Amino acid sequence: MDQRSLNGAATALAERTSEGPVPAARRARTRPEPQRSPLFAHLSLEELREFRTTLNGEEAQVSYWRRIIQARLDVVRAGALGTADGAKLRPLLTDDRVRRSRNALIDVVPVDDVPPLPSLAELWDRRVDPGDEEGLSALEADLSGAETQISAYRRALHERIDDATGELIARYRESPSLCLSVLPLEPARRAR
Repeated sequence: MDQRSLNGAATALAERTSEGPVPAARRARTRPEPQRSPLFAHLSLEELREFRTTLNGEEAQVSYWRRIIQARLDVVRAGALGTADGAKLRPLLTDDRVRRSRNALIDVVPVDDVPPLPSLAELWDRRVDPGDEEGLSALEADLSGAETQISAYRRALHERIDDATGELIARYRESPSLCLSVLPLEPARRAR
């Protein structure tokens, strides 16, 4: 199928899906039509897709960090310190790794509204004697605060993902054939 045929098929599909009356129940839950954003105007379609993929990867990593901090918080609250503090997880929480992920996002679109991340490595490495009530209380408060910060960062990432997705949808609505550019198409077979 050549590019002209693909464009025609995409346009026909878009027209078919928008034809006919929309039932009242479906109209009630219809989302507002995404609009183009000047925030993404400098990005090509491929760069926008890559940015969205980067955001999704960062969100998965942040969710993982959040689960680890929540697990450590559960261990502290249960009074089960000791063997549960594994040195194997420390490399996942290094400040350098956290900074590198965040900087990858800032390079594409400014993230002034994204909250800072806590020092996860320091929280993971902090050792408190199980009998030190004051130390345990401080660790619990710091872990709880870190979990709150990570959750805020994660929410901000979700907003960015939604914005990038909205931009993609707006671009696809403007030119439905753009969505075909992600399909793995085989080269046309030559006639023998």
